Amino acid sequence: MASLPERLRAAMNEARKQRDQARTLLLSTILADLKNREFELQHPPPPSDDETAEVLRRGIKRRREAAEQYAAARRQDLADRELAEVKMLEEFLPAAVPPDEIRAAVRAAIAGGARDLGQVMGKVMPHYKGRADGKLINQIAREELSAAV
Repeated sequence: MASLPERLRAAMNEARKQRDQARTLLLSTILADLKNREFELQHPPPPSDDETAEVLRRGIKRRREAAEQYAAARRQDLADRELAEVKMLEEFLPAAVPPDEIRAAVRAAIAGGARDLGQVMGKVMPHYKGRADGKLINQIAREELSAAV
């Protein structure tokens, strides 16, 4: 199986062949972000799949934030475009951890003595870094902590 950076490059080349300008622009932007990350880390190419996934997650996070701002400004057309880009980028990430698994880990952390949000997040986040959204973990931790009181 090809590495994640190779899959991104292949997808960009395929989008170019199909003359899909939106997908080509999106993937070339992500590949440029990846190149910038390599320079930042002073790391010889090729980047690892984990580093590439981190760059993808940052791009997804930026686009979700932009979509929220567009929606707040009543520009649903632009918000929809950003969310479509999020879906395109999520295709390249490994499958996300199901919320039930995160909830079980949060309950285990609470049972293990974590009493506040910071302690719970400190115990749970390292296990799911890169595989689950921090906002989701935070939301589940808040729900479980309020239920435990």
